[in-house]
Amino acid sequence: MIAFDNLNQGALLALAVFWLTACTSSGPALNPPPQESTTSTAVSPPPVRADEPRTSDALVKRKQEESGRIAHEAKSATTPSAIGAMAMPHDLRYPSEPLNRENYAHFDDNPVKRAAEQPVSTFSIDVDTGAYANVRRFLNQGSLPVQDAVRVEEMINYFSYDYPLPKDKTRPFSVTTEIAPTPWNKDSVLLRVGFKGYDIAAQKLPPANLVFLVDVSGSMMSPDKLPLLKSGLKLLVQNLRAQDQVSLVVYAGNTGVVLEPTPGDQKGRILAALEGLTAGGSTNGGAGIKLAYTMAEQGYIKNGINRVLLATDGDFNVGTVSFEALKNLVEDKRKTGVSLTTLGFGTGNYNDRLMEQLADTGNGNYAYIDTLNEANKVLVNEMSSTLQTIAKDVKIQIEFNPAVVAEYRLIGYENRALKREDFNNDKIDAGDIGAGHTVTALYEVTLAGGKGQKIELLRYGQETVAAGNKDEIALLRLRYKLPDSDTSLLIEQALKTADVQRDSVKTSADFRFSAAVAAFGQLLRGGKYTGDFGYDEVARLAQGARGQDGYGYRGEFLTLVNLAKSLDGGNRQAQR
Repeated sequence: MIAFDNLNQGALLALAVFWLTACTSSGPALNPPPQESTTSTAVSPPPVRADEPRTSDALVKRKQEESGRIAHEAKSATTPSAIGAMAMPHDLRYPSEPLNRENYAHFDDNPVKRAAEQPVSTFSIDVDTGAYANVRRFLNQGSLPVQDAVRVEEMINYFSYDYPLPKDKTRPFSVTTEIAPTPWNKDSVLLRVGFKGYDIAAQKLPPANLVFLVDVSGSMMSPDKLPLLKSGLKLLVQNLRAQDQVSLVVYAGNTGVVLEPTPGDQKGRILAALEGLTAGGSTNGGAGIKLAYTMAEQGYIKNGINRVLLATDGDFNVGTVSFEALKNLVEDKRKTGVSLTTLGFGTGNYNDRLMEQLADTGNGNYAYIDTLNEANKVLVNEMSSTLQTIAKDVKIQIEFNPAVVAEYRLIGYENRALKREDFNNDKIDAGDIGAGHTVTALYEVTLAGGKGQKIELLRYGQETVAAGNKDEIALLRLRYKLPDSDTSLLIEQALKTADVQRDSVKTSADFRFSAAVAAFGQLLRGGKYTGDFGYDEVARLAQGARGQDGYGYRGEFLTLVNLAKSLDGGNRQAQR
């Protein structure tokens, strides 16, 4: 409407110019225009001075000057800048919601497979826990997580389980299996495979050479980023010993060494260096990674812990920013014997995809730090498993017996899948296990002859199943390398059909709780395979399986389930 008024004003001014110009011509006099035309313009003629001569030439000259002034003002009033300025309201309200640039790798749920067609399942171990803490952050901020932020295996492995310790260090972890009815599907059973690494008390860990690589770019200003980061690393510093050493490298637009390798008992120097960090500038993460590895190599401790701890929101925007280039950089640097742990912080621009993949490539682990309590969990309570690797390149392969198993699907581990031939190839990288780590994998299995099979039999292909050998449901194979070896070792263990527990009441509390977490993760991803099993059923299953909960993590899980139910309002469950 404002632009339309401006056009009317310009037209009227043009008419006034035409009238004034016509008055100066030598032709016959024109009839005076209607009264309304003479009063429509807002431009007033200049006053006539009392001493100005009223000659014909003077009047002509004055009218010519006036017509030029009116034409100039009319042109100025119709320029785009003038119209824009007039059209711009003074009370314009700008969007209050910040731009969300969080980045997550997309993946689809593992599909159901027929054992007669594809009996072998192979994947890499995963000890990351970042997805669970990130999901918690979403829920506590009042929204359901984006589905690609939910990696079910990381939610399951966030919790510790009471698996037995290995008998000796020659076999660095124990293997536990349990098979019982699936809580969300009465026609299938749930196979749980659990591992527990041998534990080392924090005070008995080998000497540690740690490099804190800290993002101090402008995007790290908010309280949930650099301030929380500094508080978290201070907790770790308080638990260092004289034989440990710490370097501090920072990066923004440029990189620099804030603290040369400093003994762990000089806590004042280390804490002062952390306290002095401030945020500002762009983010050259690639250059920071290179410098941090250089510092780690400079302070390398033979037979010790050599690790870079990268603390950032992952929003790299200058220098090396290509996802694949950054992965290649870390892959090349891991050959030096230095591992990489990634600690994610913040919201809005968080790059989960980069953080998770860099840790996997760097023979390390990934955690998301949303609270100081989470920093204490990762860097203090679980210090040994975070820092000390006891087995590397751990791979799992399960061969299902088609005489007993009709269908199966692996729950989670979508981005850890390996080819069948990768299992025996020691050149293929896989996940590592830290001291005291527990790792759990779950399969939903439909037994042969049972109801609820999801895949139709082939019309033109006859499935051939070997007769006999129905005593075994599957064969479990594991490959791993000791930390100082490049040759893998093999463990094989048959899973007996007789071990299937038909009564779910007799299952362990850990079995039921891990199943509850798996169901919750699947619900957050849309509940494609969970049937009518909803948040209420998850809460009841978890409530009866809390067991020993010294730190309250399982109790907090129940709170998150109830919160997700309220936020969902039946929307995601309705998608199933």
